[in-house]
Amino acid sequence: MRIGFDAKRAFNNHTGLGNYSRFIIDSLLKYAPQHEYLAYTPKKPKTTLALAPKLPTTTFGGGLWRSWLINNDLQKDNVDIFHGLSNEIPFGIKKTGVKSVVTIHDLIFVRYPALYPAIDRFFYQQKFKYACQNADAVVAVSQQTKDDIVDFYKIDPDKISVIYQDCQAAFYQNVDGQLLTSIKTKYHLHKPYLICVSSFSERKNQKRLVDAFQALNLKNYDLVLVGGKSKYAEEILSKNIAGVRMLFNVPSSDLPALYQGASLCVYPSFFEGFGIPIVEALHSGIPVVAATGSCLEEAGGEGALYANPLDVNDLSGKIHEVLSSESLQKALVQKGQEHIQQFSSENIAKQLVELYQKL
Repeated sequence: MRIGFDAKRAFNNHTGLGNYSRFIIDSLLKYAPQHEYLAYTPKKPKTTLALAPKLPTTTFGGGLWRSWLINNDLQKDNVDIFHGLSNEIPFGIKKTGVKSVVTIHDLIFVRYPALYPAIDRFFYQQKFKYACQNADAVVAVSQQTKDDIVDFYKIDPDKISVIYQDCQAAFYQNVDGQLLTSIKTKYHLHKPYLICVSSFSERKNQKRLVDAFQALNLKNYDLVLVGGKSKYAEEILSKNIAGVRMLFNVPSSDLPALYQGASLCVYPSFFEGFGIPIVEALHSGIPVVAATGSCLEEAGGEGALYANPLDVNDLSGKIHEVLSSESLQKALVQKGQEHIQQFSSENIAKQLVELYQKL
């Protein structure tokens, strides 16, 4: 098979959608090398991949090419399957005879519209709904996302496959003790600490985590919040809670050590499409407390305890339960290691190839 990818984010995005795109492409290259892969991107790459980029063959703008004119290139390149890795496919692709797959990561903008600007919601709705209705197959990154696609867009459940993802390979390996010490020193982490890695926004719910931490009065621990600067982050800073450390613009290369040096990962987001930070924590060999209400139980399995993200007492209680029991910590880590086996790149590549072959 000749399989083409919408690789815009694989080449030019260093966060969630970019990480997913690179994970999928790398997994297929490694575990299904018998097929041919083409990576389409509307602009010059910022990141290198094992695949050479296929840039527009038209003088029109990249956005127009990616949404419409790419169909001409797919036909010229004799592509059998085109996989839109980030919620969209080209308009009119059905007319080309090229089979299409789209990965939908979440429909949070539909479930919680107030969290998104109206103009963003409008364009997301056009692209996501069109992709779900017109792709030959839909990949949902969690059962929660599949349920939302069925509920909001009335898509036949049989058309949707739940295929999970894993985090980046950097989190699979134990960090050398000397490097771990140097990273802790770099960020002035002199106490045991809890960690939460996430963008700072209302949905991510760090304010309640800070409140839970304050209620526990954990004088022997710090709470380390890692993310990017935002208005919500400034609101947390203004609380000026002792022991709360906020780290901005942390290089991704430092994250494995920050996770592995932590006593506990807490991820209190009240709604997610999947929850990669939980998987990163499980690979890092630390216990997890996460939130109920979306798909985080899918990401963490029995490797985490789960609290109501709107209930500070429940959140603080689960944190205390883990920190006060070494046996529970060990049990969560062991169960977490077992749980993440299903997210392996080999397993994901196998599921995707089976889906492509059906088409």
